[in-house]
Amino acid sequence: MIRQLIILLLLGAFSVTAPTATPSQKGKAKTTVTDKNGNRAPKKNKSTSSNKNANASTSRSEFIVISKRDLNLRVYGKQGNDTVLLAQYPVCLSKNKGNKQRVGDMKTPESPAGKPFKITQIQDASTWKHDFKDGRGSILSYGHWFLRLLTPGHSGIGIHGSTNNENTVPGRDSEGCIRLRDNDIIDLKQRFAYVGMPVIIKGENDGLYPWETRVKSH
Repeated sequence: MIRQLIILLLLGAFSVTAPTATPSQKGKAKTTVTDKNGNRAPKKNKSTSSNKNANASTSRSEFIVISKRDLNLRVYGKQGNDTVLLAQYPVCLSKNKGNKQRVGDMKTPESPAGKPFKITQIQDASTWKHDFKDGRGSILSYGHWFLRLLTPGHSGIGIHGSTNNENTVPGRDSEGCIRLRDNDIIDLKQRFAYVGMPVIIKGENDGLYPWETRVKSH
């Protein structure tokens, strides 16, 4: 009896073999690592590259040029090696001419050469009100969207609609922002605007840039 038991134990010991990986497991053996808290987790496969930009927005080429002289906002974009004009809207700019210097001077800031402003936020402004101190009180004033701009040295500047003031577009009547007609700000937002979009605001006497004279209409 004892002899048979010994034989069975020996046979069992020699019949044990290492497990083989299935076809789906070959090359994908999972190992674990222990973190600083003593928890074990699957080790990342170094051969698999991580996509850090998986949630990043697609690169865009559209940019805006605003002319104080011509009272318009133009949207340009790249098509191959060409710059094309994608859209144009009339605008209302500041009551006073010249580059903005301080809060309350009623001037629209001008972007330095080679350093365009940028859209930092796209905000729903459909319920925003403002008191223009003209006897109408606090009224809806911004259209549906406010495209907030990064304008170093100044804050609160943006591109927006002209609710209750559409008769001022085109013209010079704002406190420093860029007003579009309400339908135009919706169109601009839906078709072109994005966070990070460059915005060039020209000086009072600046005409078309040389490259603008060669631009093709889309």
